[in-house]
Amino acid sequence: MTGAHAAGPTPGPPERPTRSRRPLAWRAGTPVVALLSGALFITSAADSRGTDLRPGRYTDLAGLVAEEAADYEEIRQELVDLEQEVDDLTEDVESLRVTRTRGRIEELKDPAGLEPRRGPGLSITLSDSPDDILDEAVAHDVKVDRLVVHQQDIQAVVNALWTGGATAVTIAGQRVITTTGIKCEGNAVQLQGVPYPQPYVIQAVGDPVALMTAIDADPLVTGYRADAANPYVDIGWDLSTEDLVEAPAYDGLLDLRYAEPVDRSG
Repeated sequence: MTGAHAAGPTPGPPERPTRSRRPLAWRAGTPVVALLSGALFITSAADSRGTDLRPGRYTDLAGLVAEEAADYEEIRQELVDLEQEVDDLTEDVESLRVTRTRGRIEELKDPAGLEPRRGPGLSITLSDSPDDILDEAVAHDVKVDRLVVHQQDIQAVVNALWTGGATAVTIAGQRVITTTGIKCEGNAVQLQGVPYPQPYVIQAVGDPVALMTAIDADPLVTGYRADAANPYVDIGWDLSTEDLVEAPAYDGLLDLRYAEPVDRSG
C-alpha cells in the first residue's frame, strides 16, 4: 500500500528502572539500636552525676603522690623530733650538773667499797668450840649454842672495826659493804647468800691501835672473848696485827632485795 507503513509490533511505554529493597531485619533493627544507645547515654549521665566515670591515670597518680608526700612529711617531722631529743640529751650529759654528779660518784666509790684497799690493820679469827669439850660444857650447864659462832658474833666484830675507823673490812676474803647480809645457815654462815664454813677470818684495813681500842671497848665482843677464855666454852678467838691487809673491791650485786608481803585480801 502506497503511503502505508509496514505493519509491526507497537512499542509499549518505557519500563522504570527497579530499585533494590533492604532486608526487613535491617529496617527493623536500626531504630532499636538507636533507642538502646540513647538509653545507655541517659544511664551513664545519671550515674556519673556530672563526673568522669573513667578517671584517667594522671588523676590517680596525682593522688598517690599527694599521699606519699604526706607520709614523707610525717616521717621527716619524726626524724626532726628525734634529732632534737638527742641534742637535748647530749647537752644534758655534758652539763655541769652531770659532771659534778659523776665526780661525786668517783669520790664515793672508795668509801662504798668499790675500790680495792690495802694497808696495815687487824686479823681476827672466830671458830666453834672443839668437839671434845661438849661433855664438859653440858656437865657445867653451858648452853650448847654458846659453843657455836653466830651471825651476831661476826656482826659485833665487824661493827667494832667500823667504829675503830676501818677503811675496809673483809670476811673470808669477801669485801663487806653497807648492804652485806650475814646469816646463819646450819653450821655455816652466809655472806650475800653464799655459805662459808668456820673458821671465820675477819680482816680490817686501818690504824691497828685504833682498831684494837674499839675491839676492847665493844660489850658484845667483850662477852664473846669472855666465853673464849672460859675453859668450859673455849670458843675460838684469835687476834693479830698485820703490816699489810689487802681488801679487794666489792664485785657483788648492788641492788637492794627485800621481801614483799603476800596480798591475801583476794
